[in-house]
Amino acid sequence: MKTLGDLGDVDGKRVLVRVDFNVPLDHGSVADDTRIQAALPTIEELRRRGASLVLVSHLGRPKDREPELSLRPVADRLSELTEAEVTLAPAVIGADVLAVAEKLKPGDVLVLENVRYEPGETSNDPELADALAKLADVYVNDAFGAAHRAHASTEAITHRISNHAAGLLLEREVTTLRKLLDAPERPLVTVLGGAKVSDKLAVIERFLEVADTILIGGAMCFPFLAARGHSVGTSLCQEKDVELAKRLLATGDAHRASLQLPTDLVLADRFAVDARTQELDGVDVPDGWMGVDIGPRTSAAYAAEIARAATVFWNGPMGAFEMEPFAAGTRAVAEAIASAPGQTVVGGGDSAAAMQSFGLADRVTHLSTGGGAALELIEGRVLPGVEALA
Repeated sequence: MKTLGDLGDVDGKRVLVRVDFNVPLDHGSVADDTRIQAALPTIEELRRRGASLVLVSHLGRPKDREPELSLRPVADRLSELTEAEVTLAPAVIGADVLAVAEKLKPGDVLVLENVRYEPGETSNDPELADALAKLADVYVNDAFGAAHRAHASTEAITHRISNHAAGLLLEREVTTLRKLLDAPERPLVTVLGGAKVSDKLAVIERFLEVADTILIGGAMCFPFLAARGHSVGTSLCQEKDVELAKRLLATGDAHRASLQLPTDLVLADRFAVDARTQELDGVDVPDGWMGVDIGPRTSAAYAAEIARAATVFWNGPMGAFEMEPFAAGTRAVAEAIASAPGQTVVGGGDSAAAMQSFGLADRVTHLSTGGGAALELIEGRVLPGVEALA
């Protein structure tokens, strides 16, 4: 994978940078600028080297050109975070956009409109890639969150601009996750949560081979508990996931990692913030109740495993942490990871959101900006946006 050091002299050149500015908005303002902040090292490094920048990103999933999905708030926030002259382009491509790009001076930044306003983006359209390539001399991909997609701005563009490389964020994401799999400091403890075993089957299988301990939480634990003969009440638990869990448990002795499940739970009579709740000393869920979080004994046991680890990887909450009555398990894991002495990697998505909501994001070694991309890399899949930079 080529990196910024492979680009050569970019002084006076225009660099098209694919960034991941798919950020949450609140009444027309950026509600969380984590992904914008993550791109700043690459933006500032290229500006320091004398380049002018054309930034391209998607925002949401527009069906047409909905104004509420304009990158205007993002451009405004970027202007606040840098000393650059930041301009929002009138569109994604076209003569008017090219005219603005050609007037950029070294250090200036042009933010293109939402690239998914163009239907050719997600179809990896070569004509869209051709039009984007006219805007710059050099291409840099720093959007790890979109690297698992073969889109016009992540894959086809690399066949139009030969001088291309990974940005600092993308390089760090790939290097960190590959080291986690290939040469982790041991013991490696993996914490996995979320809704379905089927969603993370390949991830579980990979970590059974490379981790030392896997801690299971969230709704994902219930198929495993059911596979061991426990009742799960009305907890989220699909039969196909139970069958997958049985298969994984049956082959457990052949794998490196031990797989640990909760020993106590927090229950609710319905999935609502004002539900009746109770702590269950055990894991057999009564009829009419559902599991919504790991219990305090499990939280303490998981925290102890994390404290002993030299490397920790976390992906997936331990419960429905968005609702305060069901957040204790996820908070306990987040705090344990924040206090862990070893390397700590949080794999994007809900786990990253949890670290942010608990104010702990700056206390981990690496907080991934790409949930789906991180999991696909761990699974061993080829990421088109990374492969294209070889």
